[in-house]
Amino acid sequence: MLFKQNLWPLAVASTLSCLQSPAHAAGDSLITLGEVKVSSGTEGALPPSSLLTSVDLLGADKIEDQNVNNSWELLGQLPGIQLTETRMGAESGKPTFRAFNGEGYINGIKVLIDGIPSNVNSGNQRFIDMIFPLELDYIEVVRGTNDPRYGLHNIGGNINFATRQGGHYNDSRISYGSHATREVQWALGRETQGFAQNYFIAKQDSNGYRDHSAYQKYTLGGKWFITSPDQTIKAGIVARLYSNQAQEPGFLTLAQWAQNPQQSGAHNANDGDSRDMKHLSAHLDWQITPQWLASQKLYFNHYSDDRRVTFTASPAASLNNLPRQRRFWDENQTGWMGTLTWRGQAGLVVDGGLNVERQKNLYQRYRYAYAIPTNFSQPTTTSNDDQYTLNNVGGYVQAIVQATDKLKLVPGLRLDQFSGDTLIRTSGVRGRLQGYGWIQQPKFSLVYSLNPETSLYANWGRTFQVLTGSRAPAYLTSSAQAQFAPSMNTGTELGVKFKPAPHTDLRVALWRQEATNEVANMPSTGTTVGLGQTLRKGLDLQAGTRLGPQLKVWASHSLQEARVVSAFTAAGVSLAGKEVFATPRRISTAGLEYQAHEKLRLGLQGRAQSDYFIDDLNAQGKFGALLTFDASARYTVSPQVSVDFQIKNLADRRQAYVWYDNFFWPAGSAQPMASPGAGRTAFIALNLKM
Repeated sequence: MLFKQNLWPLAVASTLSCLQSPAHAAGDSLITLGEVKVSSGTEGALPPSSLLTSVDLLGADKIEDQNVNNSWELLGQLPGIQLTETRMGAESGKPTFRAFNGEGYINGIKVLIDGIPSNVNSGNQRFIDMIFPLELDYIEVVRGTNDPRYGLHNIGGNINFATRQGGHYNDSRISYGSHATREVQWALGRETQGFAQNYFIAKQDSNGYRDHSAYQKYTLGGKWFITSPDQTIKAGIVARLYSNQAQEPGFLTLAQWAQNPQQSGAHNANDGDSRDMKHLSAHLDWQITPQWLASQKLYFNHYSDDRRVTFTASPAASLNNLPRQRRFWDENQTGWMGTLTWRGQAGLVVDGGLNVERQKNLYQRYRYAYAIPTNFSQPTTTSNDDQYTLNNVGGYVQAIVQATDKLKLVPGLRLDQFSGDTLIRTSGVRGRLQGYGWIQQPKFSLVYSLNPETSLYANWGRTFQVLTGSRAPAYLTSSAQAQFAPSMNTGTELGVKFKPAPHTDLRVALWRQEATNEVANMPSTGTTVGLGQTLRKGLDLQAGTRLGPQLKVWASHSLQEARVVSAFTAAGVSLAGKEVFATPRRISTAGLEYQAHEKLRLGLQGRAQSDYFIDDLNAQGKFGALLTFDASARYTVSPQVSVDFQIKNLADRRQAYVWYDNFFWPAGSAQPMASPGAGRTAFIALNLKM
């Protein structure tokens, strides 16, 4: 079992080699990796330190010099983050935590960009790809169930990607690396007399590690903000465009992976993805009085995707056209968010907010006959042609009560309601969304400061999961269809943040999260697996220190477990006691940064995770273990010019994401399928700051 290990040696080790963090006042639970200069202010009226749960900030200096194919990979530097690297063209992967996996079935992490909701309908995190490292100010990770600000998809926590706003800069980065990977990023900021302009352009091309895995993508972004002379009103507009044209190399059998991990099957030669995304938002912050602050956000997100995918090369009649598909998504999200904060006397703050989101979506899926390569021009079957809506109205209120000099209390409550309908255009069948009613989510947190160096914190809260997709069971398309109540997640956390020395921080958190009626659903394939009652629990250890003026070291270790407590599959086989698939039991990070010379900085970072079961019955074995180290060096030529050199997967270890889906494949034909990761790669980059 998870907690039968002797944790004392791990705690001692984490204390000795740990996360860099600037000093924070006692009474919060936040730890920062790197330097955060939050020019744009924290999203919402209250800072992250007011959330009395495990909160991490990743600063710009740990972001801007990274060579990544996708910005979600940046989260791998933070504690307890599982990276699921699918590496299928534009469908690249995602970060998760608190024992929620990245398989696509259980999407438990809310994503925001500048405080704007940025998940697609299924909860997947595809809007992250619009952001490149040089545009980022910081990344904020909030774990647990006690954050009342967000509802939909905020099951295990949330991630906010905060981009640069205001300032005066002209930064660019040009890089080249393995597999002919080329990238150009340019960020410009100008601010004068209350008018701030920020622009960003980036383009990345690569031939890819595997055969038939080339891609070309770009993003364009702009921000325009005006601040009144008395600094009481700030209003602005944010706009972004993104496009990605990518080939897909396809999954390999385990035998093919062992033979040649870089190969791509002939049947995948026409596989690929064309993905476009757009964002437009208007922001208004108004300091009505010294005590009252109002914040408004109006936004529009558009997601369009045309994916051509082949999962098998077998011509067997039983497989015929099932695993060869073309999928179209066209999703539109229009929403409004408003918060009102009152800062009273005697340490009392009351914060509340409302949000409305309207989704109008289209999903089409076509199947194709067997061919090598698959011909996507003449479909044999239309599996989906669905037009559907999802509407969400939610609100929250919380109070921050400074009960004593040492004790802070934060009670809160959130309510959410959903409505919507679907039209299955192939049959004319209509259906309404499951009737969940008002979903109540009470929250409570507290922090007690034993002394200026030590804070004890605890929280309890509820979040929810609702069904997603365009058909049953998310929508009631027949009178015989079962009614689903929302899956309610109840989480608790106990933690301590300790500063044993001026340049050292330590945080230990013990957490537990129980869910009712949890469902694993994959809208793209129409599969739904009822897991029933589940239990997730874990222990997070993280710390960091500065050893003299030249050396910083950090490390973290997370133990976690996700199990089904009681459920039966459709076949009547009990899942009770089984581990939730694709969830590793251990995730670790470690790193150091050494200033060898005033012009030369060296770095080394490692990341590891244990293997995990790949199916709900835990019958197909364990896969997914990894251990990887990245080395970096930066040489500063002048205050305006620097050169970065990075080697990823320094030990050239062979590893892969392994996938299994017996609900998608015909009976008896499913087998583990691998998406191999790159071996050792190298990158060089030129940075210019004008």
